[in-house]
Amino acid sequence: MTIEVTLSCSPAAREVFEQVLHLPPGATLVDAVRASDLSQRFPDLDWRHAMTPGIWGKAVEWDQALKDGDRIELCRPLAVDPKVARRERFQRQGSKGTGLFANRRKGGKAGY
Repeated sequence: MTIEVTLSCSPAAREVFEQVLHLPPGATLVDAVRASDLSQRFPDLDWRHAMTPGIWGKAVEWDQALKDGDRIELCRPLAVDPKVARRERFQRQGSKGTGLFANRRKGGKAGY
């Protein structure tokens, strides 16, 4: 008897690795990554220290036991804080007469 899990990871921008694995019951996240082709396809990737593990979008520890049907996600750290990126995009748009605020309806309030 085995469990089936999916390992998903994006080691670099616009690059996706996904593999379905069949593991023995009681296998952990580390067991799944070691059983996958991730280290062979990306030998320079230090997945244990550079990536944060998760199951179905929730962060978990590396020793987490897996269940049948789990989706393992290895997440890279963010390169830029999303709040900072939004602020910089807004500043590049220029004045309120351009970009998002160019098409106001008649009588509408300034801003949004």
